[in-house]
Amino acid sequence: MSATLIAKDLAAGHGDRVLFSGLDLVVAPGDVIGLVGPNGAGKSTLLRTLAGLLPTEQGSVQLNPPEATVGFLPQEPDRRPDETVRGFLARRTGVAAAQATLDAATEALTAGEPGADDAYPVALERWLALGGADLDERAGQVAADLGLAVELDRPMTALSGGQAARAGMASLLLSRYDIFLLDEPTNDLDLAGLHRLEEFVTGLRAGTVLVSHDREFLTRTVTRVVELDLPQQRVNQYGGGYAGYLEEREVARRQARADYDEYAETRAGLEARARTQRAWMEKGVKNARRKATDNDKIGRKFRAEATEKQAAKARQTDKLIERLTEVEEPRKEWELRMEIAAAPRAGVVVATLRDAVVRRGGFTLGPVHLQIDWADRVAITGANGSGKSTLLAALLGRLPLERGQAHLGPGVVVGEIDQARGLFLGGRPLLEAFGAAVPDLVPADVRTLLAKYGLRAQHVLRPAASLSPGERTRAALALLQARGVNLLVLDEPTNHLDLPAIEQLESALASYPGTLLLVTHDRRMLDAVHTNRRLEVDAGQVTER
Repeated sequence: MSATLIAKDLAAGHGDRVLFSGLDLVVAPGDVIGLVGPNGAGKSTLLRTLAGLLPTEQGSVQLNPPEATVGFLPQEPDRRPDETVRGFLARRTGVAAAQATLDAATEALTAGEPGADDAYPVALERWLALGGADLDERAGQVAADLGLAVELDRPMTALSGGQAARAGMASLLLSRYDIFLLDEPTNDLDLAGLHRLEEFVTGLRAGTVLVSHDREFLTRTVTRVVELDLPQQRVNQYGGGYAGYLEEREVARRQARADYDEYAETRAGLEARARTQRAWMEKGVKNARRKATDNDKIGRKFRAEATEKQAAKARQTDKLIERLTEVEEPRKEWELRMEIAAAPRAGVVVATLRDAVVRRGGFTLGPVHLQIDWADRVAITGANGSGKSTLLAALLGRLPLERGQAHLGPGVVVGEIDQARGLFLGGRPLLEAFGAAVPDLVPADVRTLLAKYGLRAQHVLRPAASLSPGERTRAALALLQARGVNLLVLDEPTNHLDLPAIEQLESALASYPGTLLLVTHDRRMLDAVHTNRRLEVDAGQVTER
């Protein structure tokens, strides 16, 4: 059905910290609204509030019609113990909940309970609208189309990262909600998956609100942008697409700064004039007192009139200052200034694989014959599940080879951001987990460095695993600055990073002098980061393009 979501005067915060307030939003059929803002601005909080998963702290969220369905797909698909792929798809599409409601309504109808005659058709209509009648048939077809070559009764926890990403994509493509709320749907998708997602989103008749840090995806899909401007404590809405938003935002920021500078200059000038006029007035009063014995009545009268004129001018200037429309100074935005510390140069040959073969379950990588030399900048691309992460692990000597040889050069110091951000997934506080990785840094220096990456007092004492994915990624970036590296290995580094941080990472990579191995599906990053080699991984085979 066609449905509209209406939010009025929404507000949210963490403790005493306000994230956003006074937010009004209408999501109509066919809208694709991009929700942007820095990590921590409240984007996920807003989506969860719109989905009804969080109570409204202020304001209201309404659906028209009230029985419309809203689908929220979080940025990290939760793989529940003992849940099969089939069960995961049913839950994420809303069919599982609708089936439970329908079963309860059927049982009540059979038992002749009061109100069952009305409840059953409503439950049945909802189940049908969500696609419950043919979900199994559609699930098999979509899974095959996406290359998810696993049995649907297989546990989700047994899937690889690439397979889990495909399952998440399948759950989206199978969904038939009236309103879609998508939190980072582009994470972990390969280029084919991104293209499929773009087609799905742009083809929806349902209203959609999405969060994504993939700049190309935003450019190709969104029709409007809502910006949670945390530094200015404002919610800004822009018509047009993402490219238009960037242009309008820049113009608005320049204008805001110009308006403030004009106001500040005008006020400063008037205040300086008022001070001068008062000084002249006070000087006139002193002169009048000093010459009080003078018998020149005309001179005394002239001095008194001059003093009164200066006082009148000062009062007039004060009134001009009061009548000025105050312009608030734009708050200085927090900026990540990222650096990658470089260790001394390693040897000429950094890493090699000689006829290397790796087997992981039913997957085989190789044979691979590859040499990475000093200062090589290598982009590694390929579909999910093709073996990119396995290739990295083999190069770093972290996987046993079935045959062949792997060698990491002497003096190589590896700095790594892996897909799982695994260093910061444990129960230890962030301060402790980070400090263990750089034992030479005292806790005060660790706090200072993490603060530079936006991780402040409220973050560093929390268990590392409780941080958001974006916060864990920032911690991993901070670690690259804390210890010098000469082999930088980045596996999907843009996942969960906000746009300013991605741009800072690209800038830092431009000045990094060491060897770089970069795995990414971010099309803008592939264009922005200079590389001199590109490896394509396809079904376990590695070719250089």
